[in-house]
Amino acid sequence: MAESSGENIIPINIEDEMRGAYIDYSMSVIISRALPDVRDGLKPVHRRVLYGMSDLGVNYNRAHKKSARIVGEVLGKYHPHGDSSVYNTMVRMAQPWSLRYPLVDGQGNFGSVDGDNPAAMRYTEARLKRLADELLSDLNKDTVDFQPNFDDSLSEPSVLPSKFPNLLVNGSSGIAVGMATNMAPHNLSEVVDGVLAFIDDPEITIPQLMEHVKAPDFPTGGIIYGYNGVRSAMETGRGSIIMRSKAQFEVSKTGREQIIITEIPYMTNKAAMIERIAALINDKKLDGISDIRDESDREGMRIVFDLKKDAVPNIVLNHLFKYTPLQTSFGVNNVALVKGRPVLLNLKDLIKHYVDHRVVVVTRRTEFELREAEKRAHILEGLIIALDNLDAVISLIRSSRDPETAKNGLMESFALSEIQAKAILEMRLQRLTGLERDKIVKEYEEIMLLIADLKDILANEFRKYEIIKNELSEIKERYGDARRTVIEFSAEEFSDEDMIPDDEMLITISNEGYIKRTPLSEYRTQTRGGVGSRGVKTKDTDFTEHLFSATMLNYLLIFTEFGKLFWMKVYEVPEGSKTSKGRPIQNLISLENGDSIRSVINVRTLSDEDYINNNYLIMCTQQGTIKKTLLEAYSRPRTNGIIAISINEGDRLLNVALTNGDNDIVIASSAGRAVRFNEKGVRPMGRTAAGVRGINLTDPENKVIGMVCINREDAQLLVVSENGFGKRSDIDSYRITNRGGKGVSTMNATDKVGKLVAIREVTEQDDLMIITRNGIAIRMSVLDIRLAGRNTQGVKLIRLNNSDEITSVTRILKDPDEKAEELDEDGNVIEKPAVQVIGGDSDDILVTDELDETDDDDEVIEDDEDDENEPSDEPEA
Repeated sequence: MAESSGENIIPINIEDEMRGAYIDYSMSVIISRALPDVRDGLKPVHRRVLYGMSDLGVNYNRAHKKSARIVGEVLGKYHPHGDSSVYNTMVRMAQPWSLRYPLVDGQGNFGSVDGDNPAAMRYTEARLKRLADELLSDLNKDTVDFQPNFDDSLSEPSVLPSKFPNLLVNGSSGIAVGMATNMAPHNLSEVVDGVLAFIDDPEITIPQLMEHVKAPDFPTGGIIYGYNGVRSAMETGRGSIIMRSKAQFEVSKTGREQIIITEIPYMTNKAAMIERIAALINDKKLDGISDIRDESDREGMRIVFDLKKDAVPNIVLNHLFKYTPLQTSFGVNNVALVKGRPVLLNLKDLIKHYVDHRVVVVTRRTEFELREAEKRAHILEGLIIALDNLDAVISLIRSSRDPETAKNGLMESFALSEIQAKAILEMRLQRLTGLERDKIVKEYEEIMLLIADLKDILANEFRKYEIIKNELSEIKERYGDARRTVIEFSAEEFSDEDMIPDDEMLITISNEGYIKRTPLSEYRTQTRGGVGSRGVKTKDTDFTEHLFSATMLNYLLIFTEFGKLFWMKVYEVPEGSKTSKGRPIQNLISLENGDSIRSVINVRTLSDEDYINNNYLIMCTQQGTIKKTLLEAYSRPRTNGIIAISINEGDRLLNVALTNGDNDIVIASSAGRAVRFNEKGVRPMGRTAAGVRGINLTDPENKVIGMVCINREDAQLLVVSENGFGKRSDIDSYRITNRGGKGVSTMNATDKVGKLVAIREVTEQDDLMIITRNGIAIRMSVLDIRLAGRNTQGVKLIRLNNSDEITSVTRILKDPDEKAEELDEDGNVIEKPAVQVIGGDSDDILVTDELDETDDDDEVIEDDEDDENEPSDEPEA
């Protein structure tokens, strides 16, 4: 092929050309598109949008302008790319769910957290936020370098002065060629505190900085679950942070359990998330959910999950976290441009580069202001000379042929510069008055003081840092807000308990399983003689069953009917006021279907070897098995619980007690017999053992109805039968025998009396709550039940109708604020009956009028001495 005339073809290696062209392209993407600058945290397109809006005059204190006008301005002057890239950038900077601190104030449809697209730019309007003005502040004072725009017709800033660390505050994300960045947003107040701490001590360590900048703070709130990823991101610049939705449990008006989601993970599309969850439910991959509704409105987000009747909310929520975007991870990758080169940065690096940038900005701004001040001082010196020689100056000007002659004459006669001479010629006549002269002199003196101050700033590094600190403190005061994202330390990270004060709490557990903790200080605030306090808000048939004090770092050991044990720290129990109901304990642990809570034991610690090796847990089952195990065997908490005792088929765990190894134990059966023995007669055994016989149940229909561990000196034993008979007796009337015997009679279980249903350790200060099968709950004082011998039948506490019977008797523990006398608003004593019917129809039940008189049916029962000391061979259950 013949060459055309004038052509100069140079053969090159295509491999070298491709390599060079691709490197040029990748560097262009890295520097000019995908990665933010470490100084102002902005990519070129963001910087151009903000500068273009400022150039157009759409500041925070001006009216909104059409987005199309703004896009056209930026497109035509600084960013010669697609209009969608500019508009989408501006839209994102206006979305409060995308940026922690939005920089653009949008008016109109700017999209939604459901992923809806914004309206076209011709329909929306925008202006800068006031915070964006802090990024652009002092731009006209030669604080940063300017560079030519794409056609060299204008200049644009290469970086913004940035009065606050925008990269840390708003984060950034981008995909370049061969690298990417994903930086999390943080709380402005925390970041400012961290920068101030760094300025005060440049040798500060990253853990010390993390006392101020605790973790990312996402615009959509949510929960950061676990701290290891945060720590890694802060220390190395890379880490995976687990983000969880914020959930709470509620009960609907129809009594259906619900899971309510009020905040979702950052960058999660709400509509797509709900769609995916619905698909998983339809595919039977998620169980326990009957319906999903999005009830979000302008007041806030609210996604409702209606649960099926047999579903356990805590288990369903864990499955939602595991299989759906309700829990996601944020992969931190802190890559930013440092002097035009991409660098992986940790928390301290990010703060250091920002502070270095601000030092340069403050220095250049001060130099600019010094130059301007010196120019003004130079002019004022000339004006003062003219005023001091006013007649000569006026005469010279009047005699001059033209302004040029007058200017040269002034310069020669009074040794003035050209600038001073021009200023004198341009001076208005009114400035020749004496008052105006004083103003000029005063201005000159102030300018000279300013010049001295500016020179001092330039000469003193300490003053530059003080200026940076003061400006940051003003930013924090004006724009700082509370943290949105909650930090939740996972169970494996117990070192973070150092951050939790070991305050004393009152733990309240109701009969229906509602649990809460209340600061003890809330009860101590009321002085003697007050009008009393309102009680816990519970259902009519619910009441406080367990009430004890514990400190925040104590453990609660929760035992279930199936023999499982779950651990919970006191600080993990939801806090509630004295009047709040609390939260169902089933929602806090993963219970199996059909299982229920039987006992809750408060343990001081599980790490003190002396404590856990000198205390025991005694367990008793319905079939008479008793088991004694060192607390040490249960001192290694597991998230999903463990098997505390092996339960035989048809059996269930009844009671658990914490003992010191030398307590007396009383076990009673439904047949009306009770055996009392010292726990030393039960040998300690392993965690998974089934136990040994505690009482001999000869009849298959006979069952254990309760176990009492005697640990109060003034304690008495109360027994109640299903047909409403009851009595209390001294503990000493039950003499100590061997474990495994049939026991002695405590109440004759005749057809009239019925089977024994409850045995309780009580004192005269206690109250009782008796519940019947028909749902009637009666509260009475123990003092109203007369003290009787062990061999007596007792008295009739209540008269039941033919179809009703007593199902449970519980000792009520009184709140510290509960008073013997309750006063009304006028201070009068409210008279209360000895017995209170809490629920049900009063016609269904008759309470005896005189509980302290012996019933006609009372009779002495011959004690059966033959079986109480029956030898025990300790058979394994």
